[in-house]
Amino acid sequence: MDNSSESESEVSESEIADYSEKPYKQLRDGELKVKVKVDTFKCPFCSGKKKQHYKYKELLAHATGVAKGSAARNCKQKANHLALSKYLKNELAGDAEPPRLQLTVYSANQSQAVVNDMYVWPWMGIVISPLRGNDDKSLLLDSAYWLKKLARFNPLEVKTIWVEEDSAVAVVPRFSGGMDGFTSVTELEKEYEVKRCGKKDWSYKTGDWRFKTYGWCARGDDYNCQGSIAEYLSTVGKLRSFSDISKEEMQKSSIVVDDLADKIAKKNEDYNQVQYKYNEQIISLQRVLRQKEELDQTYKEETKRMQEISQRNVYRILQEKEMLSKKLEYRMKDLDAWSKELDKKQALTELERQKLEEEKKKNDAVNSSLQLASLEQKRTDDRVLTLVEEHKRKKDEALNKIRQLEEELNNKQKLQMEIQELKGKLKVMKHREDEDDEDVKKKMKKMNEELEEKCSELQDLEDTNSALMIKERESNDEIQEARQELIGGLSGLLSDRTNIRIKRLGELDEKPFLKACKKRFKGEEAEVQYAILCSKWQETLKDSGWMVSIQTRGD
Repeated sequence: MDNSSESESEVSESEIADYSEKPYKQLRDGELKVKVKVDTFKCPFCSGKKKQHYKYKELLAHATGVAKGSAARNCKQKANHLALSKYLKNELAGDAEPPRLQLTVYSANQSQAVVNDMYVWPWMGIVISPLRGNDDKSLLLDSAYWLKKLARFNPLEVKTIWVEEDSAVAVVPRFSGGMDGFTSVTELEKEYEVKRCGKKDWSYKTGDWRFKTYGWCARGDDYNCQGSIAEYLSTVGKLRSFSDISKEEMQKSSIVVDDLADKIAKKNEDYNQVQYKYNEQIISLQRVLRQKEELDQTYKEETKRMQEISQRNVYRILQEKEMLSKKLEYRMKDLDAWSKELDKKQALTELERQKLEEEKKKNDAVNSSLQLASLEQKRTDDRVLTLVEEHKRKKDEALNKIRQLEEELNNKQKLQMEIQELKGKLKVMKHREDEDDEDVKKKMKKMNEELEEKCSELQDLEDTNSALMIKERESNDEIQEARQELIGGLSGLLSDRTNIRIKRLGELDEKPFLKACKKRFKGEEAEVQYAILCSKWQETLKDSGWMVSIQTRGD
């Protein structure tokens, strides 16, 4: 049916029966396959459904349910499933499973008797309990007592009747109208028959019948006889054959099964629709979640980029602000300096100019004297350097002598140890002299010679050591004299006119600035530039972050 035209897909409710003829013909001709195996079928119109294989009854219920579906269902689907339902009933009815009833199994004679017997319906039993001398009549007539006693047969209710002619209590338990009730009343009858307390035993009343309780299933003869039991049975029940009851139960079961099948088909249809909508919603939700994740990622990236741009802009603005502040500060200082310069220019008089010229002459004289002092200072520095080098040389000589003395001392100690060792060996040889060994005497002679040689070497080392000690004392005396002379020379050089001074770190010497400004500028402008430079360099020296960079250039 997937190849049908567009006009065929538009079917109205009134055309469903007519349109179903075409798919029915296709099913009958074998163009559409329904039967898969012996007891397995499939729906050719629901290929996309999750469930593909059905039993005969399940597929029939599915087709019937879809054909009778709600008005919102596609009319084409209704027509297709109506044709499938018709095909199953007409062509494949022989493949349906026969209905199964769970009935109590009897022998052949018994089953024929059960079918032909007339029973009181709803199913009822009769229990007779004769009254004995010591029995409590009121207890035996209590329905609750018998309902509890017969509880194993699951009766719905119990009716007690006094039978005057037999002085007995008749109990009539009523059971459910279905096959469960028939099973219960049959079990009751069998239990009493096994005890030989059935209906026949009650009719004969042989032996000690008053000491027994009798029971059986209520049938047509109980219903048609005379007495209070028959009156009650005719009041609450009616006579029906087992076959009629079975047919009615089967019809009810068939109706219930059909109804349940329709409900299951409708539920399956609703479930499939809900499942389809659920899948659509899941796909849509997944798509929305992916879009949301992409938007979140884009938003995070854009936010991060904007933050970085903002940070760079803020940093740039702060740098520009700082630069502008510095420029403004420098401009303010320049303006202050120019204002002071103007004030000074206005205040200067001819007398001040003369004073400046006199001071200039004095400065020239001072500069000439300073030049002479610097020459003398240079010569003094040369002498000091000579003394320092001489002191260093003598100190190195003294250190060399000390090292030589240490080496001589080590050699002396080594010789003393060797002498002691030779003396010990000689003593050992003297003890072995009695052996008259010629080799021993030769060794002793040789060792005596070595001992005399080592003693002479030791004497030479002691003489050398004494000479070196004398030279060391003389060198120390010379070093002390040179040190005293150097200290005396430096003390004489440190006067008011020398350039060697002690100066605090961070203080600015203003004289070089004044001298440089006077060389480059003239008159009042030199003093103004001198003041500006001093102020600027004093602020620079106070800055802890400022570092002095020294560049050395070759000739």
